[in-house]
Amino acid sequence: MRPTASRFPWPHLSIRLNGWSVTVLSLALLLAVPVIVVLSYLFEPAGEVWRHLADTVLRDYVINSLLLMVGVAIGVLLLGVSTAWLTSMCQFPGRSVFEWALLLPMAIPAYIIAYTYTGLFDFAGPVQTMIREWTGWGYGDYWFPEIRSIEGAALMLALVLYPYVYLLSRAAFLGQSICVLDVSRTLGNGPWRTFFSVALPLARPAIVAGLSLALMETLADYGTVQYFGVSTFTTGIFRTWYGLNNAAAAAQLSAMLLLVVFALIILEKISRKQARYHHTSQRHQALTRFELNARQSVMAFLICSGALFFGFILPAGQLLWWALTTAEENLDSRFLNLITHTIVLAGTASLLALMLALLLGYGKRQQKSWSTLFAVRLAGMGYAIPGTVIAIGVMIPFAAFDNALDSWAREQFGWSTGLLLSGTLIALVFAYLVRFLAVSLQTVEAGLGKIRPTMDEVARSLGTGSGEIVRRVHIPMLKGSLLTALLLVFVDVLKELPATLILRPFNYNTLAVRAYELASDERLADASYAALTIVAVGILPVILLSRTITRSRHAKSA
Repeated sequence: MRPTASRFPWPHLSIRLNGWSVTVLSLALLLAVPVIVVLSYLFEPAGEVWRHLADTVLRDYVINSLLLMVGVAIGVLLLGVSTAWLTSMCQFPGRSVFEWALLLPMAIPAYIIAYTYTGLFDFAGPVQTMIREWTGWGYGDYWFPEIRSIEGAALMLALVLYPYVYLLSRAAFLGQSICVLDVSRTLGNGPWRTFFSVALPLARPAIVAGLSLALMETLADYGTVQYFGVSTFTTGIFRTWYGLNNAAAAAQLSAMLLLVVFALIILEKISRKQARYHHTSQRHQALTRFELNARQSVMAFLICSGALFFGFILPAGQLLWWALTTAEENLDSRFLNLITHTIVLAGTASLLALMLALLLGYGKRQQKSWSTLFAVRLAGMGYAIPGTVIAIGVMIPFAAFDNALDSWAREQFGWSTGLLLSGTLIALVFAYLVRFLAVSLQTVEAGLGKIRPTMDEVARSLGTGSGEIVRRVHIPMLKGSLLTALLLVFVDVLKELPATLILRPFNYNTLAVRAYELASDERLADASYAALTIVAVGILPVILLSRTITRSRHAKSA
């Protein structure tokens, strides 16, 4: 079919319509429906429920969300930047282990670490119980920090989100000009003076980008803040949806949260664009690390080991202990059903996301028009959007379609169609695709970018069609990227809580939902098996990421 072109009145801007561009645009618009639906409620007139929220709790949602973001920002900056500098630029015992081990907290969802620390440090937990046994104190005789607070929630989130800042900061430090750092050394500056006066200002865009990602995850969190009793936008959306049964007000809260997320996305994009101006030299040989003295080495070791211990070792160890002590009660057919449900959901969503990513990525490769590039970016924007917002954006149009179809069937045939989309696995899988397609898409695009276009041209000259090129040329060369994309989406779906809570069919539980339900009932030890399974599977992409970084570093040094 011969492509047709529809041109805008502006110069150098055109949309070329052919089979690929129409397919990519259609998919992108379909995946953008939840976001469009939520944003449309910004223009809806305020109802009584919204005015009630504005008069009573909206101020708390805004203030608590901002305070939580400030607390998390301080935590991830202190942990992420300091550990990134130490492992990239300083030499001390254990540095090579900390390089990859500091990524391990990424395997633990924030709500799981919140359950674990509550079990450890709450009044009935082993820490306070031991204090009372040793001192003979009773209730009210001593002060102990309250774990169920906004400060506690900020700490929990910071412990698992600092790797975002660590990764980007470390990459920035390793990529800085060797000449600039050598000049700082020749002027007699030590590691910390060089860090504050030279390396930190140069790495600021990368640090801001990592911070933006961490703050987006903070705004998306539901399990931690709900369990700690902190009122934020996400808990407010749940209460409005379930407690007040008002979809419009819940969507308006979601739209406000979405605007904040978009602001963070813009900030992150600006920071990444600025990052390209950092390199002032083409010399990429390995830097000579600062040799720390004994006292400095101890401090560096304590900083890195502290982040690793409190972010991964302590909570994972506690989960393992609980799992061992409750094995007889929890290892039964119900637990196997949870695993089956989770694998079916995660496997279905990851396979569909992979197929869509291949289609969109290859469509972009085939048709590099403005419309196709825009559509691919539109389809991949869901990862930054909280699962709560996406769930509301999916439920509203799906429920409207079901109700309209049911009314038409009753009028025409006298029977009810029931719920065909809303309240089914179809709605839940669609929400997963909107939320996590970007993960698969970025991985597939990176793999496609390594395949030279000349290979496509040679295949076409031999009479091979587009579908055959993908099947016989690209897929064999993309096996590693495809498996990585599949695993990353699988693990993200495994950990997703708010979208699953809202959209899952009645009485259909997953590991994340079961851990949440048991923890909400204060059965923390019983929740350990579901939580520990999520953590164990979550370690796999961390290992992949660590291996990728190691290979990249070896390639540069070579």
